Amino acid sequence: MDDRSQAISGEPMTQPLAGIRVADFSHVMAGPFASHLLRLMGAEVIKIEPKTGDNFRNYGGDRRYDGMAPAFIAANAGKKSIALDLKDPADLDVARAIVERSDVLLENFRPGVIARLGLGYDAARALNPEIVFCSVSGYGQVGPQRDWPAIDNIVQATSGMMMLSGAEGDAPVRIGFPIVDTLTGQTAALAIVSALLRRANGGGGSYIDVSMLDASLAFMTSALTPFLVTGKPMPRMGNTGYSGLPTASMYLARNGRRISLGVVQQSQFVALAGWLERQDWLDDPRFATPQARRENFDVMRQQLADELAKYDAEDLESGMSAKGIPCGLVRSVDEGAALAGPDALLPLTIPGLPDGETLAIPNAGFRMSENGPGTTCAPPRLDENREEILAWLRNDRDPSNGGTKHRKV
Repeated sequence: MDDRSQAISGEPMTQPLAGIRVADFSHVMAGPFASHLLRLMGAEVIKIEPKTGDNFRNYGGDRRYDGMAPAFIAANAGKKSIALDLKDPADLDVARAIVERSDVLLENFRPGVIARLGLGYDAARALNPEIVFCSVSGYGQVGPQRDWPAIDNIVQATSGMMMLSGAEGDAPVRIGFPIVDTLTGQTAALAIVSALLRRANGGGGSYIDVSMLDASLAFMTSALTPFLVTGKPMPRMGNTGYSGLPTASMYLARNGRRISLGVVQQSQFVALAGWLERQDWLDDPRFATPQARRENFDVMRQQLADELAKYDAEDLESGMSAKGIPCGLVRSVDEGAALAGPDALLPLTIPGLPDGETLAIPNAGFRMSENGPGTTCAPPRLDENREEILAWLRNDRDPSNGGTKHRKV
């Protein structure tokens, strides 16, 4: 184990990415969400912020949360913070020393900025030949759009994503959370882990170019690939699912709440007809097969709507689910959170928050039988770990690793 794999602090080295260190120069959401996922899997993340801090620290309209805004909390748990002015030679030396001892450099400046600051891939590789260097940007590091500024809703627009929701003729619809930022972060995290595995197999360091546009197109594969194959864009189907079937759509229940039905297989349709006591649908040539139901979409939908309106939404969800018929109550976010499974949410304590110091954030979205994702550590305050990091860089001996020697800076 070389110098770079020694943790700054004495946290347990048991998770899959334990021993991996990330020099994280990213800000706002897409980059920080990538390093957040790496942190949840055990990597040590040093968040290198400008003196004013990551802009997400003060994001939103509630000034009581300035410095620790909910949006910032969502992607920075367990990281370490040091504030550096990369235009200051002394601070740049500190940043270089961190990069030299890290496994990953992550940045999401506009293309070319990190190089002008003296920490581009060539400079980083000169410090650390095995570095995995990941750049996240709106449209990639090359190409005619490389210098275009981009944030989540911009790429939702330029990728075509906004024209997938809603019905034909509707105005474009923005997906109601920063999906491009989070899917780009997830893509970057996968790319980084892949590059680390390549390095572990003797392949050396890598440069990774993650584009928000390219990541969005990859996540839109179920809509984009049919166009690439047929040359015809998919129609906008509103709340009807990818199958185009009227039995995979949204319906209003008796009590005014809505359910989403997902009956796409013939066996499910048979079960649905039986549960609703409409076995006649199975003998009706307009409804007997999936293609017939597509061709008679409006008639099938109306008859189904009439039947479902006889029940309360909660009874539809529980009754149909028990019979293997896909059906879900349309919930608000707070209601959805109440369904979270074991370890899906991480409890954290963050001193000084105005509405209570105990809260939870989402985990990585999966569980593992051994040493899975998670952290109990709060997001850092701006520059909170400066002295710890500087001591680690300059000391002859790091007490967290039993006295292993480090290069002084």
